[in-house]
Amino acid sequence: MLPPEFEAALGPVVNYFADDAATVDGALSVPASHFDALADLGLYGVFAPTDVGGLGFEVTELCDVVEALASGCLASTFVWIQHLRLLGAVLSPTTPPALREYLPDVVRGAMRGGVALGGLLPGPPRLRATAVSGGWTLEGHAPWVSGWGLINTLFVAARGPEDTVVTCLLPAREQGGLAATRWPLSALNASSTVRLDFSSLFVSEDVVVARVPYDPASESAEGLRVNGSLALGLARRCCSLLGPSPLDEELQRCRENLERGDAESMASARAAASELAVRCAHALAVHRGSSSVVVGDLAERCQREAALLLTFGSRPGIRSTLLERFGAS
Repeated sequence: MLPPEFEAALGPVVNYFADDAATVDGALSVPASHFDALADLGLYGVFAPTDVGGLGFEVTELCDVVEALASGCLASTFVWIQHLRLLGAVLSPTTPPALREYLPDVVRGAMRGGVALGGLLPGPPRLRATAVSGGWTLEGHAPWVSGWGLINTLFVAARGPEDTVVTCLLPAREQGGLAATRWPLSALNASSTVRLDFSSLFVSEDVVVARVPYDPASESAEGLRVNGSLALGLARRCCSLLGPSPLDEELQRCRENLERGDAESMASARAAASELAVRCAHALAVHRGSSSVVVGDLAERCQREAALLLTFGSRPGIRSTLLERFGAS
């Protein structure tokens, strides 16, 4: 349950996002005014303690915010949630003090973060960190980095020696040893999503956040839960347009299952939320009729967005569960 005064302030932003969503869908990038609106609400410091200027929200409250915003404009919400890695890094007591000094700028949204997680993805490392004098060199690629040109700070995770992960903070811009190639996406194209290629990029030791053992199962249930709220937001949008139906009860069940999900049950809960978003989007298309096949129609956009969410933030367990639910395992 969100604080009443915050919920009252959030409502107009959700409406603003919804009114602008069709324009954003056809744009090359989300307008800066969307992120300024989030900063004005204090959402760049959403789970930072109140004594450092944050909102101090718990995970459940954060997920309520993500769901509400995603019901308005999925692309804007999609870019904003990437910032949460940077916020978590500067809040962590294990992060070097010099980097924790960025906390005020991160909380107020002067520093807006994105992620390049090539070293965390399952399978062979896509991005490697090699120790050199004074720091590290990064070699490889990060296949999906959203918010390019909209963010100014990049949280990078690369696979280090002896099966470790080296994380660091970098300026979010092209430079010698770092090149960006934009992806043309079928949905959320305004998220400005790119592939980043690293070629012997030197990273000074003073921007390294941590070096920890690589654990492919270390992704927290909380992190996966937050991503699930994107699907809930899309399903919520469709349900509100359809009017009362049994899908409303399914949406509530999905929300409850995500809220009580743990490391063992989260994959199933995430898969159920993503599948529900697809079915809600298809139901909206049927409800709206033939206009839903016109490019840019609300139902057509919802279907494209639902398809994208089937793969965003996925893990092997989520993927296999979805294939099973679709009868293709």
